[in-house]
Amino acid sequence: MGTNQYLIDFYNNYDEDSRLVLKYGTVEFLTTMHYIEKYIKTGDHVLEIGAGTGRYSHTLARQGYVVDAVELVEHNIEIFNKNILPDENITIVQGNALNLSDFPDNEYDVTLLLGPLYHLYNKEDKRQALREAIRVTKPRGVIFAAYVISDGCLLDEGFNRGNINVAEYIENGLLDSQTFAAKSEPKDLFELVRKEDIDDLMSVFSTTRLHYVATDGCALLMREAINEMDNETFNLYLKYHFATCERGDLAGITSHAVDIFRK
Repeated sequence: MGTNQYLIDFYNNYDEDSRLVLKYGTVEFLTTMHYIEKYIKTGDHVLEIGAGTGRYSHTLARQGYVVDAVELVEHNIEIFNKNILPDENITIVQGNALNLSDFPDNEYDVTLLLGPLYHLYNKEDKRQALREAIRVTKPRGVIFAAYVISDGCLLDEGFNRGNINVAEYIENGLLDSQTFAAKSEPKDLFELVRKEDIDDLMSVFSTTRLHYVATDGCALLMREAINEMDNETFNLYLKYHFATCERGDLAGITSHAVDIFRK
């Protein structure tokens, strides 16, 4: 995989941290952390692949875990390093999710792949990133792999907000006219998938799925309402979301999902 300059340019100008501190943006983060906390144990060694500016890595390091991070974009690494506190046991190197050859086999208890699959556009590359994440994880270790889900994005950005022209996307071949399945290229930045695509990707690996989670559910569709919630209402909404985010009948109505599996 060559360098995706569209991706570099996007993250050089995108404030990911600001999105994640808005109430609607915290739903994805809090949900992912909710599941990480189900499996992480005292003394665990964590690898985050595609760490971005380090929201997850820093959170876990500040809880006392040893964290190694890999990130492709130099701008993100600069922000990551600025946010390191003196008591964090954390490292970051520049690298590509498709080649983790600097990292040994069977090293990590928990491996996070929470961004790279957003930006890989063919099955071979996605499986290679998953293969590398699995390789560096200890037997019985747990891997978290995140995806951007097409239907949540289409409903929110297309039919709800009109930020994309659905008819034009069909005309340009980015959406199937019958199934509305999405097709992406590097210039489109984000690879949009459905659960059946993820199931197909994982079919070649001898792993055990623990959870398939709609990490933000309807949060993007409801972003204005969620941002206006008082803390009591927002906490009640989170309780509802945690209770329903694995329901099969709601799995596609999300903008992000995380597949959690054991090696």
